[in-house]
Amino acid sequence: MRRKIEKSAAEWRAQLTDLQYRVAREKGTEPAFSGAYWDVWDKGEYRCVCCGAPLFRSEHKFDAGCGWPSFWTAAEPGNIDTAVDRSHFMVRTEVLCQQCGAHLGHVFDDGPQPTGLRYCINSASVRLEKDSAAES
Repeated sequence: MRRKIEKSAAEWRAQLTDLQYRVAREKGTEPAFSGAYWDVWDKGEYRCVCCGAPLFRSEHKFDAGCGWPSFWTAAEPGNIDTAVDRSHFMVRTEVLCQQCGAHLGHVFDDGPQPTGLRYCINSASVRLEKDSAAES
C-alpha cells in the first residue's frame, strides 16, 4: 500500500530529534527502560511522532516488564502496518505507521488476552496526547 505521507530524509530530520529520526526513520531501537513512556500510565492516546496518526490508547497498555511501552491492541488497527524483520539474526514482526511508514517497534505473540499480542513500541516513535479530562 502506498504511504499517505512521504517526505525526504532532510524534511524528516528537520522535524524530528536525532533519537526520533534514528528510531522512526532508520529502524533503530532505544535502550530498554530509557524511553519517555515505558513507565507512564497517564490516560490518553499515543500518536505517531512523525505524522500524528492515532496508534495506541492508554487503556490497552500493560506492564510487560520489557522496558518499552507495551499494548495488547492498536487503537485503530488500520493505522498499523506490519512487515517481516530479519535483522539481528532473528525473524520478528515489525510494526509501522500506515500513514508515513515510521518504525514503531515489534509485535509478539506473548501478550495478555484478549488478543495475546504484545506491541512493544519505542517511546521515541510516539507522543502521548493526554486526555483532557485527565489533565484537569
